[in-house]
Amino acid sequence: MTSSAQLNRDIVVRFAPSPNGLLHLGHAYAAMVARDLARDRGGRFLLRIEDIDGGRSRSEFVAAILEDLRWLGLDWDGPVIFQSERLERYAAAADRLKAKGVLYPCFCSRSDLRQMQEAGPQTPGPDGPVYPGTCRHLAPELARKRALTEPHSWRLDVARAMATTGPLQWMDDRHGLQAGHPERLGDVILVPKEAPVAYHLAVTLDDAGDGITHVVRGDDLFASTHVHRLLQALLDLPTPVYFHHPLLRDETGGKLSKSRKSASLSVLRMAGASGYQLIQDLRQGIFPVGISLS
Repeated sequence: MTSSAQLNRDIVVRFAPSPNGLLHLGHAYAAMVARDLARDRGGRFLLRIEDIDGGRSRSEFVAAILEDLRWLGLDWDGPVIFQSERLERYAAAADRLKAKGVLYPCFCSRSDLRQMQEAGPQTPGPDGPVYPGTCRHLAPELARKRALTEPHSWRLDVARAMATTGPLQWMDDRHGLQAGHPERLGDVILVPKEAPVAYHLAVTLDDAGDGITHVVRGDDLFASTHVHRLLQALLDLPTPVYFHHPLLRDETGGKLSKSRKSASLSVLRMAGASGYQLIQDLRQGIFPVGISLS
């Protein structure tokens, strides 16, 4: 019989920031929640750097991430993991999906997508308008010929994929049992024109490869889990337990983010603030003026 202590030791959680900017208070909260869940249950806490975006990832941001986490006292287990070292794994998985007939080449440019939105109402999705499936309707032979000479991404044919997997479910420790509805996000891109792999495919493969048992991340990624659950079924990968936590928001109600130029942890660190006290405050629900949790 497996003891509860053994089950706890088998728990693996990760924090996976992208080195395309400096970490902010929202990252500190997310890392704390993930690390605390692992430590409270006697499990392991891994650090993965999601650096597949070669155009935006910077080594100085990697160094700042490591320094910020050490300053906060959020230790991790084992060596730091880098997505950029796993490109062959991503390519192999994309080839498997192509062989299953659930990926199709998409030749639409950003300009094309903008024109589609301007032409009339689009189906709304959690991340914006849902792609209408324009290139999905191309004749297979025409799509094949165009793919030989034209830049293209690869999209997931969600309807065809779900026809092979059947109904999907996943468990969220905060939101309960969920039915999978990846169609709400439409035919997402899995292999972009300008990058070796997109977030959805990379994170699904990495969580399986790293043995992640509990995916702890913010509510802003809740909808993405529907697609990740579909990819797990297509690629015969294990399904972890999920925990989507609330987000820290600024005085306008917007989530803290790099694009909104939220105050960085590095600035606080270099100003002599106490990382230990900051984490203690976050654990107790004490936030700086203008910051709330929802």
